Amino acid sequence: MKRTVLIALAFAGLLGAADDGCAKELAACSKAGVETLQGWYSQDTGLWQTTNWWNAANAVTAAVRYSRLSGSNELKAAIENTFARNSGKNFLNEYYDDEGWWALAWIDAYEWSHEARYLGMAEQIFADMAKGWDDTCGGGIWWRKDKKYKNAIANELFLSVAARLAAVSADQKDYLDWAKREWQWFAASGMINDQNLVNDGLTAACQNNHRNTWTYNQGVILGGLTALSAQTGDPELLKRAQTIALAAMAKLSTEDGILHESCEPNCGADGVQFKGIFMRNLATLNAAAPSERVRDFLAANAKKICEVPDHKFSVTWSKPSAVITAATQVSALDAVLAGALSCDGKH
Repeated sequence: MKRTVLIALAFAGLLGAADDGCAKELAACSKAGVETLQGWYSQDTGLWQTTNWWNAANAVTAAVRYSRLSGSNELKAAIENTFARNSGKNFLNEYYDDEGWWALAWIDAYEWSHEARYLGMAEQIFADMAKGWDDTCGGGIWWRKDKKYKNAIANELFLSVAARLAAVSADQKDYLDWAKREWQWFAASGMINDQNLVNDGLTAACQNNHRNTWTYNQGVILGGLTALSAQTGDPELLKRAQTIALAAMAKLSTEDGILHESCEPNCGADGVQFKGIFMRNLATLNAAAPSERVRDFLAANAKKICEVPDHKFSVTWSKPSAVITAATQVSALDAVLAGALSCDGKH
């Protein structure tokens, strides 16, 4: 039986004591973590208190991933409510990266539910993102609609959304063409530095600005390249993704191998979300190109997170921190779910 099926069964409580203890441990941890997360959920807004707009898209993604693994529909009503209460403006705003997070969330919801409204929304969001592409710096989309900054995260999300839509949309060729075009530009942009880490963006002179190598910038590119490789059959894309992944694991972790953001514990409303995004995409890459080193890293981080007794997850995973919000909860849940996908008899 495939590993993902075993873990899904463990989440559903269908395995006996002799089966995968790691999966069971992390399944129980994620279930308790989800219950804690939903304590912040507002039925009136369809969003999560203590966090911001783009973070809520990642909460939807985590909710869908938990639902797919557990086989549970307990979060279905909340996901539907979030869509219904916030779809009036098609999840568009002044930030192309915000739009990308929502597009990915609704692609995940479509793959889980097969409800066409979610796919249609993701396609509408992508169409707006594509308007941000121009010839400045040779291509790429802008971060905001005021067109003052071209950065990594917006373009990584553009790649990932395009490649993911190519797998599920009737307009496969158009989305695949966009994904190929984006990666060709991104790979040549200079944002991937000589340490195989992704810096934040480009200067006005279209050079690497050498700003922080945030964990989520190392993460989203992994998911995008994995999806693009699946559509093109190009194994070199997976190799490039693995190079970035291993560099991030080595350079952005504590001595004990626990992922660490340089801003911790004072990461504001945005930075607290970043690490889980890396772990989520790392697990996606590892499913396509398995690595024992990556598997062990995913499992170790997940188990460390689950050491807290009350399942309230903070911004810092390596030691306790008082910074606990819906965003830190979602970030850690991403890591726990990623760890569950890495479980085997060695853990």
